[in-house]
Amino acid sequence: MPGPTSPRQTKTGERNLDVTTAPGGLDAIDRQIISHLQRDGRRPYGAIAEDVGLSEAAVRRRVQRLKDAGVMQIVAITDPLQLGFGREALVGIRCHGDVRLVADKIAAIDEANYVVMTAGSFDLIAELIAVDDNALVHLLNDSIRSIPGVTEVETFLYLKLSKQTYAWGTK
Repeated sequence: MPGPTSPRQTKTGERNLDVTTAPGGLDAIDRQIISHLQRDGRRPYGAIAEDVGLSEAAVRRRVQRLKDAGVMQIVAITDPLQLGFGREALVGIRCHGDVRLVADKIAAIDEANYVVMTAGSFDLIAELIAVDDNALVHLLNDSIRSIPGVTEVETFLYLKLSKQTYAWGTK
């Protein structure tokens, strides 16, 4: 019987390692597949298969397993400015009481696309995308500052995006 990190042979003789059994959850081939999809999420499985040395069906199974395990998603990344959202901001939030309750309320706001609890000078950090400054004022004043437990909000307006990458985690 294979050990917890031992590869299994599939019917076609290809190496198969479950996400849950590999150290860190991924093997080298999983990381290569992810890297290909990070560069081009529409890259055909057949082309990826040639590069990683598996069949197209094996790549398809691995991608599905990675998606089912929550390791990755394949999504369209958009430019908020071209979609009519003229204001982006990172917001630092300090609060008292149960930070998780405040995080859940902020996460429920449609314009909040990123919400994390932190161990730094802010209890929470959220990224907001708004149509314009008036919409941002409404979000900050009416949607966030009015949440019970929020004590301070500091806003960092995005002036220019210098770098945004999704090609991490495979090295």
